[in-house]
Order: sequence, then C-alpha cells, then structure tokens
Amino acid sequence: MEQCADVIVVDDGCTDGTAEILASMDGITVVTQPKNSGKGAALRAGFRKAREMGFAYAITLDADGQHFPEDIPLLLQANIDNPHALIIGERRDLDSMERSGGSKFANAFSNFWFCVQTGRRLRDTQTGYRLYPLKHLPCLQLLTSRYEAELELLVFSAWNGVKIVPVPVNVYYPPREERVSHFRPAYDFTRIFILNTCLCFLALCYGLPLAVLRLVRTVVYTVYSLLFFLVWTLLFLIPASAACVLFIRNRQKRTWQLHRLLCFVGKLVMRWHGIPGVKRRMVNEYSEDYSKPAVVICNHQSPLDLMAMLAQSPKLTLLTNDWVWRNVFFGFAVRHAEYYPVTDGIDTILPKLRSLVERGYSIAVYPEGTRSPDCSIQRFRKGAFRIARELKLDILPLVEYAPGKALPKGGKYLRKGIFHVETDRRIPYAAYSQHGDDKDIASWFRKYYQRRYEDLRDRLDRE
Repeated sequence: MEQCADVIVVDDGCTDGTAEILASMDGITVVTQPKNSGKGAALRAGFRKAREMGFAYAITLDADGQHFPEDIPLLLQANIDNPHALIIGERRDLDSMERSGGSKFANAFSNFWFCVQTGRRLRDTQTGYRLYPLKHLPCLQLLTSRYEAELELLVFSAWNGVKIVPVPVNVYYPPREERVSHFRPAYDFTRIFILNTCLCFLALCYGLPLAVLRLVRTVVYTVYSLLFFLVWTLLFLIPASAACVLFIRNRQKRTWQLHRLLCFVGKLVMRWHGIPGVKRRMVNEYSEDYSKPAVVICNHQSPLDLMAMLAQSPKLTLLTNDWVWRNVFFGFAVRHAEYYPVTDGIDTILPKLRSLVERGYSIAVYPEGTRSPDCSIQRFRKGAFRIARELKLDILPLVEYAPGKALPKGGKYLRKGIFHVETDRRIPYAAYSQHGDDKDIASWFRKYYQRRYEDLRDRLDRE
C-alpha cells in the first residue's frame, strides 16, 4: 500500500486470521473465495475484479513475502516503455540462492518447455511477480486452476503476439526452516507434465498457425500500404504537381494548389485505408480551422507523422528534413509548395516564412528535429520557438500517440496499432513568451508534451 493506492487481495479460502486482518485495513478490495481452488482460480478472480473496477493493468505479487513491493516502479517503468506488454519480474541471482532441488528443477523444466512451445527464451517463467495487460490477455478461462496456470498464461500470451518483457527484481528466500510451501512434488509435477504435453500439441495446431498468420498479415499490410502510396503518388500527386507548376504561372496560386494537393494526399492516407491494421483518429476538440496563422508543433515518432500533419489543413507550410525535400516521390511537390528544409538555417528562411504568414499560412515544425526511436518525448530544439517569437505567432500543439509503434523509426514492416492525433488549444504569444528565452520556452513545451503524452497513454490504454 506504500507503493500503490489500489490493492486487491484474493482471500482464497484462508482458515487463519487473514480475513479479520484485511477487514481492519482501509483501502483494500477483498475478493473472497469460499475455499482454496488454486492459484489459477485466484488469479482469474483477481483479474476479473480489476477489470470490473476499470483497470487496464494489474501487478501480481505472491503473498509469501518473496517479492519486494519496492520493485513495483521497475515494472511500471517497463510498462511505460512497452505498452500492452506482459512484464515479468525476473528474480535476480536465482542460481546462487539456497533453494530446494524441486524448485530449481521446476523452473528449469518450465523454461525449457516454454522455449519449445513458443520459440522464445525466458530465464524465469515461474515468477509470480508480473504486470499483466488485462485487455490483451488471450483468455481468462484458463485450462488449469492451480500452480501451473502462470505458465499457461505466458504461453498463450506469446502465441497471441503479446510482447513479454523480463525485468530483473529482487527476491527473498527465508531460511529453510521458516519456509512454507504447498507444492506437492509428485502430484504437481504430474499436472505440469500433462499441461506441457497438451501445450506442445496446441503449439502445432494453434500457436504455430497463429504465428504464420501474423507474419502473413504483416507482409500483406506492408505491401498494401506501400502499393497504396506508390499508386496515388505516381498516378496522381506527381502528374498533378507537374501540371500545377507548368500551367499556373502565378506563384501564390500555384503554392495554394500544391498545398491543397498535399493536404488531399494526407487525408487520403489518414482517413481512408492507406494504413491497414492501424486505428487512426484525429481529434479536434477546439474546432481549430487554421484561419489565423500560428506555429504548429508536434512530437515526432514515425514516417507516418508527415501524413497526419499534411491532413490538417492546406494552410500549413512544413519545415522539413533534407530527406523529405529531396524525396523522389513527393520532393517535387514539396519544393514548389514553399516548404523549406531546416538545414537552410533560421536566419535564411525567416523572411520567406514571414511572407507565408502574411499570406495566411501557418508554419509546422517538429521541434525534436528527428524521430524518436522509442516514442518518448526527446529534447526540443529552439528553432520553432524562435520563429514563433520573431513572428509573434501563437503556438498550436498537436500531440500524437503511438504511430512509432505501428511503424517505428528504421522499421520496415507495418504493425497493428493505433495512430491518435489531438489538436490542443492555441497558446498565445503573450502566454508562452513569459517563460523566458527560446531555450526556456523549448524546455517548458517539452514538459507540456511529456504530461500530455502520459495523459493520452493512460486514457487510451483504458479504452
């Protein structure tokens, strides 16, 4: 309770004073089982209660005192780094601990069969210290109700594509004479043997086909998305852009038409089926219409980010990286649409941006400069905030969640996931300029984005 305000205790038929002790403590939710039906049944009851209470994740600790609640932050940090993953507390120094031969054999036996059944290696499949993604558990109707249920949960999670992340945690083994165990070697090893026999059979007729299906789905999604992009770029964007450049002599009109083309392509990808398997959501709670110029900033995670930015409005001019500026597919349109590479330097492009602002365009910048490899909010550079301050523009934050999970930096394959974009309320020049110089403003906005990203993650994980 010192580490977590929400504690669920499963009283699985205790016959000592446990029930009275729990009743005397405030802040604990007790799930009472009339009799001891096994660890699997207790876990199932606890998970169901947590779901009823609206929780997206649950951390499990055995009640024998082996686990240290002080290690809960380690599991929480791993959860932040790996949303929707099953985090297991890998007990440190197990080989050097004084344990019974049965305990050592059981862990080695379980590790071996887990590897055979899933193709993945884990050093500690018997740990009871875990963080479970409740919405992504393959099933709560466990085949088994006792000690071996935890192995079953691991195996079915692996088969269903749930990421399993080990995190080293401390463990306490009391002196041999103080230990209490309900493990029955002959009976329980027989149950484990039967379970593993069943799981090996299921690995061939269920786990392996699921893995092949996921691989095929990934390849199909990636190829479809690539073909979608190539067809619309080669057959529409490039010819239409060339026609604008050739036939529209007025530069301002040409720029506007190219912006409309690029916005259409962005909306095509984000609102139609250009990214299969990825749930796309664009939220504009404050009805932003870009009628007033601003500096639009956004966190940067994935090559998909560009489509979300283009889809916002034709009244946006992007500051791009060199690879976008020189891109063989859309570089021609980008160059003639008066998008500018940040490598030209702020002093060089500032007069051009001032002209665009006078014509009603907003300036879009990724203040991180480069895509985040792990979706975290990186250091914000000063350039975007110098432009905003020099031109005395509002700052309009866009906050993206998880496109870097669907197509991460350097990734070659499109994965299932979510691409959520929210348009926040404008922050006026008078409000942000009070935070100091450009460096101070950049630091303030980075903290703002860190808070907003955490809020989004917590909210979307519960949906």
